[in-house]
Amino acid sequence: MNTERMVPMHGEESSAALSPKTMMSRFAILLLVSIGVGAAGGATVLEAHQATAVGVFLAIIMGTLFFWGFRLAIAFLGLAVLICTNSLSIAQFVQSSALEVILFLVGMMIVVGALRDLGFFTWVVQLIVSMPNISGRKFIAVTAVASALLACAVDEVTSIIFISTLIFQVCDRLKLNPTPYILIAVLATNVGSAGTMMGNPVGIYIGTKGGLTFGDFMLWSFPLMLVALGVTVLFLLYFYRKELRQFDVNLQERLSRNLSLAPVVDVPYRRGLALLVFTILAIASHHQLETLLGLGRNSVLLVAPLVCAGLVMILRPDRARHYVEREVDWWTLLFFMLLFAIAGTLEHTHVDRVMADYFTSVCGGSPMLLIPFILATSAIGSAFVDNVIFVAAFCPVIEQLSVSVKAFPLWWALLFGACIGGNITMIGSTANIVALGMLEKKAPHQMGFFAWLKVGALSALLAGGVVWIGLVVTSPFMPDRVSRVGFEQLAGNFDGKEVEISAVYGAPATAPDEFEVVMSDTLAFRLDPEKGGSPVRLVAVVPSAWIGKSGIQPGESGVFRGRLYSGRTPDQESVLYVSEISGVK
Repeated sequence: MNTERMVPMHGEESSAALSPKTMMSRFAILLLVSIGVGAAGGATVLEAHQATAVGVFLAIIMGTLFFWGFRLAIAFLGLAVLICTNSLSIAQFVQSSALEVILFLVGMMIVVGALRDLGFFTWVVQLIVSMPNISGRKFIAVTAVASALLACAVDEVTSIIFISTLIFQVCDRLKLNPTPYILIAVLATNVGSAGTMMGNPVGIYIGTKGGLTFGDFMLWSFPLMLVALGVTVLFLLYFYRKELRQFDVNLQERLSRNLSLAPVVDVPYRRGLALLVFTILAIASHHQLETLLGLGRNSVLLVAPLVCAGLVMILRPDRARHYVEREVDWWTLLFFMLLFAIAGTLEHTHVDRVMADYFTSVCGGSPMLLIPFILATSAIGSAFVDNVIFVAAFCPVIEQLSVSVKAFPLWWALLFGACIGGNITMIGSTANIVALGMLEKKAPHQMGFFAWLKVGALSALLAGGVVWIGLVVTSPFMPDRVSRVGFEQLAGNFDGKEVEISAVYGAPATAPDEFEVVMSDTLAFRLDPEKGGSPVRLVAVVPSAWIGKSGIQPGESGVFRGRLYSGRTPDQESVLYVSEISGVK
């Protein structure tokens, strides 16, 4: 976070240095491709507003690739196009701009600025430097793990900045090329950023969209991240084994001259450590506090960093204005806000349903196929496009898929794909760009695109394979949240998905032959749309005793909850089957 103030971005420099001719040619390509794709979509499967939303979002993607320094300006123009074409209303803009996510990031940036002031990161660096019996393998393994865990606690960019500073210091004293060590640290950082919702902006955004709590991340994401991190570090230690042997040789030569690896100073770290622990505890306990106080899901989660930031500014009033004005990256946050709103247009215009239908047509609605498909798609996309942009476009699709499929495994597949995919290329994540910017000023030999691709793609493939296996193994144990389903959504595929639907309790029906009813003393009846207008009917097969207990009489409406399965009866009228049903007026 706050990366542009600390390190110039590659894209920022290139945008400013582009010649007028190059800028005009790139801008022409941007317009032609975005308008062409939108027009092609409008002529085939999309209506006018959907085609406009797709064209504008594609322009945002291409704008970040061609004109990184002008991405905010392009977002401004894209938003104007959506509003002026009536594809997005002001109310929908406010609803989709994810202000809660923006405020969460503001609070965390202020807390990170205070941690920097209080010497917390310097203390972490000193702990690594002063390790006993240090060797090349031990140094880089501890550095990589520390970078990943630090990313979990604060964010990936802050983590890589301080770890890179340590690596440069050590390599300078040992007369080593820092490039492989920086690469190891940044690859580990990207993997580690998937461990908690604080490690990467996509984490808090996915957590908000998916209704995931801090506890959900710690239970399902963090352990899987540790396994993927271990595989990544082991691979990198083997890949750079020659460089690590040279590290040991140079280290022994320096120690033989009674020279230390780096100067160790006493850092007053306790206040910074206390602030970090307090912040993490406040975030970690949000679900319990929300239940205790009767608040909405994730409401305490989103204000916890603001509370901590407010306390910081009260306790350090002389630095309060500095934290708000200099530590908060307002440029990036404003871009995120516009990006989330523009991506929300894909949801408001129902482009997400079109994409979800395509995914289910490819994967058949099976979670076992959707998990690797989403994991691979998000990883490849995030390798070339900022992962926040990719996740913003993908979240509405996951929300749509979760209507008929268990959502938890899909959200984790999107999260890990977006974070691990950042390892594939040099431009895959902000941490990569920041580390490379620092490396350009320090190392005589620069990392090439294909040199990075070779090690980055292999490490991402290994980590992604571990995540795929982990999600397949753990997904049966993940909870399934009840989805509110309308009759217009019943054309999808369902396979034991827990749903709620507002319907009218109709006449008795015959259970479809395709389904084997294992409950004893059961009967079947029909659920109809409350206001008519839909030919779809649900056949519900339930224990006979439920009818009396429900208190719902034929012809009455209510909210019905049960497990929904796809099927089709011979008369083609009843297309779905519900079991284990209960009803509430």
